[in-house]
Amino acid sequence: MKKKLFTALLVLIFGASNSPAQNADSLMIRNMANEILTQGTAYKNLEFICKKIGPRLSGSANAAKAIQATTAMLKEAGADTVYLQPCMVPHWVRGAKEIAYAVLPGNKKYPLNVCAIGNTVVTKPGGVLAEVVEVKSMEALEALGYAVKGKIVFFNIKMNPVYIETFRAYGEAGVGRRIGPAQAAKYGAVGVMVRSLASNIDDFPHTGTTQYNDSFPKIGAVAISTKDAEWLSDALQKNSRLKVFYKTNCKMLPEVQSYNVIGEITGTEKPWEIITVGGHLDSWDLGEGAQDDGAGCVQSIEIIRTFKKLGIKPKRTLRAVMFMNEENGLRGGLAYAKHAENYKERIIFALESDAGGFTPRGFFTNAKGETLNKIESWLPLFKPYGVYYLAESDGGADIGPLGKLGTVLAGLSPDSQRYFDLHHAANDVFEMVSKRELELGAINMAALVWLVSEYGLY
Repeated sequence: MKKKLFTALLVLIFGASNSPAQNADSLMIRNMANEILTQGTAYKNLEFICKKIGPRLSGSANAAKAIQATTAMLKEAGADTVYLQPCMVPHWVRGAKEIAYAVLPGNKKYPLNVCAIGNTVVTKPGGVLAEVVEVKSMEALEALGYAVKGKIVFFNIKMNPVYIETFRAYGEAGVGRRIGPAQAAKYGAVGVMVRSLASNIDDFPHTGTTQYNDSFPKIGAVAISTKDAEWLSDALQKNSRLKVFYKTNCKMLPEVQSYNVIGEITGTEKPWEIITVGGHLDSWDLGEGAQDDGAGCVQSIEIIRTFKKLGIKPKRTLRAVMFMNEENGLRGGLAYAKHAENYKERIIFALESDAGGFTPRGFFTNAKGETLNKIESWLPLFKPYGVYYLAESDGGADIGPLGKLGTVLAGLSPDSQRYFDLHHAANDVFEMVSKRELELGAINMAALVWLVSEYGLY
């Protein structure tokens, strides 16, 4: 009796995957998985991008080298067509390493680990020395108002530890970095320090972009490591008149011509229907951009390579895109969508990998109605490879602009628990990526792309 009940449950759970069509799809995905796990080049490509090129902030010489390298990788992967799509990008440079310290009794200096926040203006030549005011929310800053005039505002906004979904915590806590410097300047602050958006307590400051408001003065802003943020908060409890000094050497140079890198396999039946898969090629300058987002780029190239190696001929055109300037401008994503709009391209589906090369757990998508039902019906095919859920969300920053064109957006959702230990920091290096996890992500992306190509979404 128990055996019959167990068998019935298996039929109920997996029965949808036992149709002849889904059995054929399961075999196709297994073939792709075997190829990626035994002959894959994603890990080798990532090593080259990280170790032979390194940080790839948009506008930099390294970003240009990465464009050349991934162009070659796509050609080697066998793409039918490889080309560059131009976009103008900002060119912010960090300059010499930042200096920061707290001034202790007896004029002793307590060094602080900081880094300039991306796109921030430089401090005045002598740096900033002022008393520090700690706030733990934007509402607290508004309540203080002009009481922060002439002071450094310290945004000590922690990522909420009770959120299991760490991207939710990142989104909420990131308000201090995104608009904090502009809002503090509105009330006359002379500087801003932002607690790094990191899940753990360590010595690595995490950079990222801030957005100024042209109606207010622009003041230099730095991120402080979580370990030193904890120390500074405790020190301010003991001495509310504590002063901090910091100095940055960054500057914004004129915009630079750059490019998205694109490789295609032409569809055999509906080539005018385009499936986009990609990641962003640029990275912050502190680390090697391994998880953010070298991983997404090499996974996308691996899909092209796998299709060509196995002789898979997609019914719809498959396009792998290495987007430029996601980190501090989104110019590549905007240029891609604008080109699609101008040339009336029909991009039916876009899949982005920009959440790290960790173990895949699911996908997120903005699909609705019958399209969502269709994608959900494929879920049993992914379970052998670790993907078991489909969540509602936008697909990602670079493909986001395609939403207004009616494109169905999706993103790979890896395990996120370690991502913000590395995000935008110096420890985002090749050694922190697991070959196995990276390849599992590529397998699931390839599977989803295959299914959309084979069956469409409507």
